[in-house]
Amino acid sequence: MHKRSDKVAEAIHELVSGLLVKGLKDPRIGFVTITGVKVTDDIRHATIYYTVMGSDEEKKATSHGLNSAVGFIRKEVGKELRLRFAPELIFKYDESIEYGSRIDKLLKEIRSEDGDND
Repeated sequence: MHKRSDKVAEAIHELVSGLLVKGLKDPRIGFVTITGVKVTDDIRHATIYYTVMGSDEEKKATSHGLNSAVGFIRKEVGKELRLRFAPELIFKYDESIEYGSRIDKLLKEIRSEDGDND
C-alpha cells in the first residue's frame, strides 16, 4: 500500500516535469530533467531532485532560475493537487547520474588497462 506522501511525490514529479516541458518563462532554466521527488510524511516539504545538461555555468544559472520560480511552482502544485497546504519546495541538483558516469568511466579505464596486460 502506498503512503499518501508517495502519491503526492509522484503527482508533484509529473506536474513539475510538465511545467518544465511547457517552459517556465525564465531563460536561465536550461534542459532540466526531474529525477525524483521526496515528500515528508506530513506533506509540508518536498525535495525535487533534478539534473541539467550543460556546462557548470548553465547548471548554476538553472539552479538560480528554479529557485526564483519556486513560488510560482508551489502555487501551481497547490492549485493542481488541491492540497490544504502546498508543500515547501526545495530544488536539489542530483549528482548521482554524474557520479554513476564517473564510476562507469573509471571501470572502463581499469578494464582497458587489464586488457593491455594480457
